[in-house]
Amino acid sequence: MAALDAWLCFEDEAGFSMAPPTTRIWARRGHTPLIRVKGRSQRRFPIAALARYKQGEHSRLIYRPMRHVDHKRGGRRTFTWTDYRDLRIDAHQQLGAPIVPVWDNLGVHKDHRLRQFIETHDWITCYFLPAYPPDFNPVEGI
Repeated sequence: MAALDAWLCFEDEAGFSMAPPTTRIWARRGHTPLIRVKGRSQRRFPIAALARYKQGEHSRLIYRPMRHVDHKRGGRRTFTWTDYRDLRIDAHQQLGAPIVPVWDNLGVHKDHRLRQFIETHDWITCYFLPAYPPDFNPVEGI
């Protein structure tokens, strides 16, 4: 990668829940505590993120949130291959250098249209991690 002057990019999906965490508390028998939470929602905001690294440069995070569409009405809850393609194009334009994405074996990552996109562009080289390597991918902690 140093010879290519490329950015090493670890990529993964993450999400933020808008629901507050639940917990158990002690109370006197017969006096159930009531905790009011304003704005409680079951919404989850998914993001696709790239953690990028290069020798002598600061590490950065490039991410794209997915607009929440109600999945009960036919909306898609996950990212499509075009979302990943667009994220990589944006990363390449922002960084101004070749990128080497490293990611897991999610089905959409191996989509034939995304693979064809990668093979037709010389500024991108892709590597896959083992089946589930949370210790190898820094984006897993997001």
